[in-house]
Amino acid sequence: MTSTDDATRRTLVRRGRALEYTTLGWNVIGIVVLAVAATAARSVALAGFGLDSLIEIGASTVVIWELSGTGEDRRRFALKLIGVGFALLAVYLLVQSTWVLATGFRPRHSPLGIGWTAVTALVMFTLAAGKARTGTALDNPVLKTEGRVTLIDGLLAASVLIGLLLNSVAGLWWADPAAGYVLVHYALREVKEIFFGEH
Repeated sequence: MTSTDDATRRTLVRRGRALEYTTLGWNVIGIVVLAVAATAARSVALAGFGLDSLIEIGASTVVIWELSGTGEDRRRFALKLIGVGFALLAVYLLVQSTWVLATGFRPRHSPLGIGWTAVTALVMFTLAAGKARTGTALDNPVLKTEGRVTLIDGLLAASVLIGLLLNSVAGLWWADPAAGYVLVHYALREVKEIFFGEH
């Protein structure tokens, strides 16, 4: 490897860490905001989205750890930890969506929840794109895989947002849990790829 290649790699690793630290910080703040919004609106969706933020924090921590060292064993272990995060996310979405539909739970309106999930969706989509590009440039499957965790976080934020808006505007309380089932499929597909695919 030339000195130029080495310098480029160091720059990419720094960028990867910066993306993960940004994700980490955003989700730490998000847990507090979502706790306040969920309590005020009695919203299961917002409370559940807060739990999703914990999974994203765990995934970001795994990638920061993996980027601090090299080695195939470390990389495989990091991928498995992210796979577990996807599995937990799928279970959470399945349980939450089923419970909300079965009980017919109707949350209150939540302007704070609408605002936060809208901004979070944009931030997560931007971070996911950055991780995908940086992970590809580094040829780092851990960073690329965690980028898909971030993408799911953005999709979940968008689905919660749509559910909150439909509940506020049209009283369609079931829209959010219905969207959750689509994300269960996506998360389980990632689990299958990590544990049984080429990785």
